[in-house]
Amino acid sequence: MVPEVGDLVYIQSFKHNGSLHRTWCRAFVLEADEEHYVVVTDRAWVIEADGRKWMTREPAVCFFYTKKWFNVISMIRHGGIYYYCNLASPSLYDGEAIKNIDYDLDVKLYPDDSYQILDGSEYDQHSREMHYPEKIMNIVEAQMDQLIEMMRDEKEPFTKECIDRYYHMYLHMTKAENER
Repeated sequence: MVPEVGDLVYIQSFKHNGSLHRTWCRAFVLEADEEHYVVVTDRAWVIEADGRKWMTREPAVCFFYTKKWFNVISMIRHGGIYYYCNLASPSLYDGEAIKNIDYDLDVKLYPDDSYQILDGSEYDQHSREMHYPEKIMNIVEAQMDQLIEMMRDEKEPFTKECIDRYYHMYLHMTKAENER
């Protein structure tokens, strides 16, 4: 199942033990096929597992892949594009939400092309507590290397042109929708 372009969908992230980790309450679908979903969140409510709610501050072009073990959130800020990449299971769409399992490790790419690997201690702790299978840990760690290589090589979605193209598509589509 693939979401329709123009749909508003939820995004739900779970933990390996099946518990709900985080929900984004509104994402606008720009592109969807058997391999990926591209959505924009803009002032979307986010609900954390502990019930805390907050609203995103800036628009973000988000890339969810059905065969890759990561997703990419490209936050459009005044100082440039910041990429927040979650190591997670391949995403699926169930008719209501884009869903994946979050495997803790994150990579943040800054506008100056430097990057930072985040949440290593959380990954170590959860891998013990939730008994991550060695096979999954190997996949996650290999996918992190692939993700960093994509960043270094400036492969899509890690280019300003890519994010600008999708964001302008979003602005055009929502403007046309609002004029109806």
